[in-house]
Amino acid sequence: MPLERMTPLDLEGFNHGADARAYEKLGSHFIDGGVSFAVWAPEAERVSVIGDFNGWRADASPLHRVGDTGVWHGVVTGAQPGQTYKYRIVSKYQQRVLEKADPYAFLQEVPPKTASVLTRHSYEWRDETWMKGRQDWQALGSPISIYELHLGSWKRVAEEGFRSLNYREIAPQLTEYVKKMGFTHVELMPVMEHPFFGSWGYLVTGYFAVSHRYGTPDDFMFLVDTLHQNGIGVILDWVPAHFPTDAHGLAEFDGSHLYEHADPRQGYHPEWNSYIFNYSRNEVRSFLLSSAMFWLDRYHVDGLRVDGVSSMLNLDYARKAGEWIPNEHGGRENLHAISFLKLLNETIYRNHPGVQTMAEESTAFPLVSKPTSIGGLGFGLKWDMGWMHDTLEYMHRDPLYRAHHHRDITFRSIYAWSENFLMPLSHDEVVYGKGSLLGKMPGDEWQRFANLRLLFSYMWSQPGKKLLFMGGEFGQWTEWNHDGSLDWHLLDLPMHGKLARLVGSLNHLYKTEPSLHRKDTEQNGFEWIDGSNASMSILTYLRRAEDERDVTLVALNFTPTPRQGYRIGVPRSGTWREVLNSDAKEFGGSGHGNMGIVETRPIPWNGRRFSINVTLPPLGAIFLKSET
Repeated sequence: MPLERMTPLDLEGFNHGADARAYEKLGSHFIDGGVSFAVWAPEAERVSVIGDFNGWRADASPLHRVGDTGVWHGVVTGAQPGQTYKYRIVSKYQQRVLEKADPYAFLQEVPPKTASVLTRHSYEWRDETWMKGRQDWQALGSPISIYELHLGSWKRVAEEGFRSLNYREIAPQLTEYVKKMGFTHVELMPVMEHPFFGSWGYLVTGYFAVSHRYGTPDDFMFLVDTLHQNGIGVILDWVPAHFPTDAHGLAEFDGSHLYEHADPRQGYHPEWNSYIFNYSRNEVRSFLLSSAMFWLDRYHVDGLRVDGVSSMLNLDYARKAGEWIPNEHGGRENLHAISFLKLLNETIYRNHPGVQTMAEESTAFPLVSKPTSIGGLGFGLKWDMGWMHDTLEYMHRDPLYRAHHHRDITFRSIYAWSENFLMPLSHDEVVYGKGSLLGKMPGDEWQRFANLRLLFSYMWSQPGKKLLFMGGEFGQWTEWNHDGSLDWHLLDLPMHGKLARLVGSLNHLYKTEPSLHRKDTEQNGFEWIDGSNASMSILTYLRRAEDERDVTLVALNFTPTPRQGYRIGVPRSGTWREVLNSDAKEFGGSGHGNMGIVETRPIPWNGRRFSINVTLPPLGAIFLKSET
């Protein structure tokens, strides 16, 4: 905890790279008699705090070295909540004078202002039921269906200059909508403070500061609490891969390359024009470790989606030959980053066993979501970027040509259980000229909607957790614009409203049918009936739960031709009930279906003793449930 007088012993864990709660000591903290300030700046010659409480005078509030820890500490009397401040650092190098925001501040000024803000957390949580049960609700055998959103552009207030909603305004509206749509979780694009709104939060300057654009720390706690009280989990995007070059941030913090590598071949990110953390430095590891734990400790967050993991793992990421430095063994793996990620996951799961960590990792790096005890990185889930790419490529094709690319839609079954996968249709797929999900679909307007319903049905029936970016659920025509708002008026149009109804029905089916989620990450939860009917572009397969009687059959027709009398081999005789049909009129379809139920016949098919004769709707999916 913050002390009136700090000693090297208080910082031993920080200096050794294993302090998961350095935010309790460093930064600014109200204590009896004033505010404790502590900052890591080992290459500084002098450090002082300047702020509203001392008229921003250079040497009014000097800090003092804490042994050889590199930390400077002091107590300022008279400082009050809401006042702003920075650290004034005089570097050993050329006497450079830098004015830096507090890396451990819990709040910063609303950009473009850059000072840190003194604040206290005073929120009283009411989410005990959720917190006690989330270890079961977020287990790998539980349904996890995530609604990804950007707080600043989900919904805006047209009557007030088209401003974004704040945390307290969005809380009831988002909660009601997510409950209605049936998603189990929301994933918020980074809420950590960031200077440039157009970065969407992926260039962070406040690794402990919730964005002041939408309110205060207590306001954000209210948002999380509201979601929790309604049974909805909260996942945050977290960015330990790089940070921006802004002068008030971490870059050259004390006049030296403190948080980043000095050599640009290691410390500069050419793709994002940003700096790369030096994961070999103990204090940087403690900083990042503490940031991750902070959001779990203080904000009751249920999971972290770790951004840019591929760029962390590979020293040659986005670099040409000669532009990177091999590791000590001559390889391309960033051994220090790998070590850090293992430590991160071990620490999180040890302290918060009910959460999940998720890796945005796009390469074939092995064992990303496997335990560190067997050499894995220790993440709970990995984004299945290969599935996303192959599936969107396939769905974008005219159905006439899909038969020639059947492997794109079946290849996933070769690797689907090599990791614990989450299937994303994220914000990255609807920006930079890529168009919206609905816009990617081929054909006339009816076929576009049918194809999108089919895509969602395929996704929700496949093994793996689900993620869908906002707007996709009702068929936004335009690609995402962070300066705008979703086109909510589209929900009043029949086809868009009915598409949203399908997504809600898929979420409900996914949550209530154990066969669709209990073995999402186990190979024996999936069984092909026929994955090789390329000529007709049809897939049929089974999803299974632990109970061998709990089976759901999924049949998908990726062409606009209805298939009457299509025979499918089934594992048992009796009645099979059609529990969802993406072509139902209530979802905007043409109404081709099977009148609710089909009966088996003792006709061997697909290597099974019994079979059913069904109608497969055009560009449609049917889900059939065995009732025996």
